[in-house]
Amino acid sequence: MRFVSEPLVPREDARAALEARAELGPAYDAELADRFAEELERRLSERARKPVKADSNQRTAIVIVSLVASIPLLGIAGSTVGLGGVVAVCVALALVNYFAWRD
Repeated sequence: MRFVSEPLVPREDARAALEARAELGPAYDAELADRFAEELERRLSERARKPVKADSNQRTAIVIVSLVASIPLLGIAGSTVGLGGVVAVCVALALVNYFAWRD
């Protein structure tokens, strides 16, 4: 899930577009709608270019889930494969947490 800290369209921009429509009348509706749509497209393309980073709450959740999942995984790996399975599970969990916390 992607969390965005800033709104796609600031309220001031939306209010300005509505006020301009009220002042200009219905003759300029198409132009105002086009301008507003262009601004939305510009902001969406800017957001698409920005890398998405997980915040600390998401990272903490990944650590907790991986620790909870490790209990049955270690038990299954230890009883079926032995030490090699336990090492493989530990390496996999370490990699998951490393990539979750890497910036």
